[in-house]
Amino acid sequence: MMENNRERKIALVAAGAASGIASGFNAAVAGCFFAIETVLRPLRAENSPPFTTAMIILASVISSTVSNALLGTESAFTVPSYDLKSAAELPLYLILGMLCGVVSVVFTRLVSWFTKAFEFIKEKFGLPAVICPALGGLGAGIIALKYPGILYWGFTNVNEILHTGKTASAPGIWLLTQLAAAKVVATALCKGSGLVGGLYAPSLMIGAAVGAVFGGSAAELINSAIPGNAAVAQPQAYALVGMAATLASVCSVPLTSVLLLFELTKDYRILLPLMGAVGLAIWVPSVTNQNKETEISDSSNLAGGYSSLYAAEELSVIEKAADYEAIDEDTLLENLRVSRAMSKKYLKVSMAVTVKEAMKCMHDSHQNCVLVVDEDDFLEGILTYGDIRRCLSKKPSDVSKGDSTALDVNTCLVSSVCTRGISYRGQERGLLTCYPYLAIAKELMEAKGIKQLPVVKRGGEPRRGRKRRVVAVLHYESIWICLREEINHRKSVYQHRKENNLEEMANDL
Repeated sequence: MMENNRERKIALVAAGAASGIASGFNAAVAGCFFAIETVLRPLRAENSPPFTTAMIILASVISSTVSNALLGTESAFTVPSYDLKSAAELPLYLILGMLCGVVSVVFTRLVSWFTKAFEFIKEKFGLPAVICPALGGLGAGIIALKYPGILYWGFTNVNEILHTGKTASAPGIWLLTQLAAAKVVATALCKGSGLVGGLYAPSLMIGAAVGAVFGGSAAELINSAIPGNAAVAQPQAYALVGMAATLASVCSVPLTSVLLLFELTKDYRILLPLMGAVGLAIWVPSVTNQNKETEISDSSNLAGGYSSLYAAEELSVIEKAADYEAIDEDTLLENLRVSRAMSKKYLKVSMAVTVKEAMKCMHDSHQNCVLVVDEDDFLEGILTYGDIRRCLSKKPSDVSKGDSTALDVNTCLVSSVCTRGISYRGQERGLLTCYPYLAIAKELMEAKGIKQLPVVKRGGEPRRGRKRRVVAVLHYESIWICLREEINHRKSVYQHRKENNLEEMANDL
C-alpha cells in the first residue's frame, strides 16, 4: 500500500500522533493538524502521498470514536464557558500572547542553560550519564516540596486553575504566579538533565497559570481605575487563551493550539482573541532569536530542520536548539548532492552489443552494470545482472509471443533487454538521476528494488528528446558511504562546538 519504508514510517508516526491528540482531548480535527505540524512538516513530508493523509484522518476519527465509546465524551479537563465582554478586550489578549511568548523564550533558554550546566558537571567530575537525570529529578522534587502543584496529576491542576475564584480549592492569583515560575524552572531542570518527559502537558499548565494571573491582574487594575466597570472577563477566559498561546510557542504548533481550544470550547467568539494571542506568542520567540539565527540554522541541520522529531522523539522546538546529537538521515540526504556519491568509473556499450558480450565486459571490469548508449553517445538504458536473469527466466510461452531471442544470450541484443524506464507513483519515469540530491535517488532505488542509476547532465548539453549524455553512475551502497562520512563530519563539528560551550560554561561558573 506504501511504496517504501520512509513513507510507511512517516504515515504510521503521523497517524499515531493524530490519534493520541484526538482521543486524549476529544478533538479529532486538532489531532489531524497536530500530525501535520509535528510529523509531516519537521520531516519535510508535506507532499506525502494521499494515502498518508487518509491514514491520519482515519486514525484520528477511529481513536476519537473509540475513546468516546469507552471513556465517554468528556475531555481531559473541564472547560469553563468562554466569555468575551466586548471587542475592547482584544488588546488585552494580544498583550497576553506576547507575555506567553516571553515565557516560552525564558523556558527555552533555561533548558539550554541547564543542558550546558549538566554537561559541564558530567565532564568536570566524570559522572556517568545516568546521574544527571537523577539530579534533575532530585531538583524537581525539592521544588515540589514547596509547590506540589507542579507535579503531574493528570490534568487536575489545570482544572483547578481553570476554576480560579469559583471553588474553594482553586489557587489565588499570587499562588498561581509562584506556581507558574516554579513549573517553568522544574520542567526546564528536568528537560536539561535528560529526564524523559514531554512538554505538551507542562505547556498547558504554565499557559493556564500565566493566563489566569494576567486576567485577574488586568481585571483588578481596570476595576480600580474605573470603579464599577465590568468590561473584563473572568480569569478563566484568559487562562484558556493562555494555554493555547503557550502551547503554540513552546511546541511550535500554532494551528493545533487554535483548533484544539476551539474544539474544546465550541465557541466561535474565542477565535479572534485566540488567533491574535497565538500569532504573537509565535512571533516573540522568532524575534528574540534573530541574533542567533545563523548559529541555530547551522546546528538545526543536525536535528533535522523544523524540529527534532524522528518518529519517536519529543515534539518540541526546544530539542532543535538543545539536542544537536540527533541526526535525521533522511533530512541529511535531502541536502547531499548526487555528485558527492556518484562514480565516474562505469562501462558503456552500444545498442548493437549482444548480452553475452556485455556480460563479458561486466565480468572483466568487475562491474555489476553497463550503460547502454546509442551511436551519438546518448543514454538509452542500463543493463544489470538482474535484467539478464529476468531475460533467461522467461517462460517458453513468452518466447512464442514474439520474443524469440529472449533465451539466447549469444544473439540477444542489450537494447532488447536493458531497462529504459520505470513506473513510479503511477507515472512513467526515466532511469535518469538528473535530480540534484541523494534523497530522491535513494527513494527511487528503494521503491523499485534497484541498486544503481545512471547520472546524466541536467542542462547545457545537447540532447535528443528526453535523452541526455551520461556522466556517471550512482550505486546504492555509495549513498550510505557518503551519508556515513557526512554524519561523522557533523558529529566532529558538534563535538568541537560542545567543547567550546563547556569552556564558556566553565568561565561563566
